[in-house]
Amino acid sequence: MEDQLPTDPLGAARENKGSRQGRSLRPSISELVTMQWQTERQDLDLQNFLLAIYFMRLGTLVDRAYDRHCQKEYGINGGDMRLMLALRRSGPPYVKRPTDLFRALLVTSGAITKKVDRLVEAGYVERLQDPSHSGGFLVHLTKKGLQIVELAVEHLANHSALAPAMSQLSPEDRERGTQFALRVLSTLESSEMGLEDEIDPPAARVHNGRKR
Repeated sequence: MEDQLPTDPLGAARENKGSRQGRSLRPSISELVTMQWQTERQDLDLQNFLLAIYFMRLGTLVDRAYDRHCQKEYGINGGDMRLMLALRRSGPPYVKRPTDLFRALLVTSGAITKKVDRLVEAGYVERLQDPSHSGGFLVHLTKKGLQIVELAVEHLANHSALAPAMSQLSPEDRERGTQFALRVLSTLESSEMGLEDEIDPPAARVHNGRKR
């Protein structure tokens, strides 16, 4: 696996279909999507278009599975758990500003406020006064929240929705796939940050009604 899609995604889909042993020969939905688009628009190079579809479908499937787990085990949705994961990976004392959270999670400030409200009600996070901004607040992971997020990390590591697919790949393929995804995401995130700075220069950003 190179750091790019095969030049012929249709051929790759057919090869994958033919290599499946002990499984139905019916193509997966994503393989069918690939074949249909390659048939309908043979005049275009669909590599980037198809890769975007793969990423979106993969994210949806993983997110859906983890959301079910979080709802069942912790009484919150997967999106709320991602906020807790963002706090946990920051290290002690597990505190972040709302601005840091909505940038890290690629959601709006309003969405962060709703997530924090739900997590405060569940006792998983708390709001602390921000000493650097009058009227501002920080989001802090509580002891209860830390216990829950540790369980969540262990579940993600040991029972990921990706496990069935990853088990069919060699360690080398898994590593190359991971590095490929990281490189694509890093490039897109850098571009996104550049656009945000053009629209909202750092010197003009406002935090709770105050420039920061």
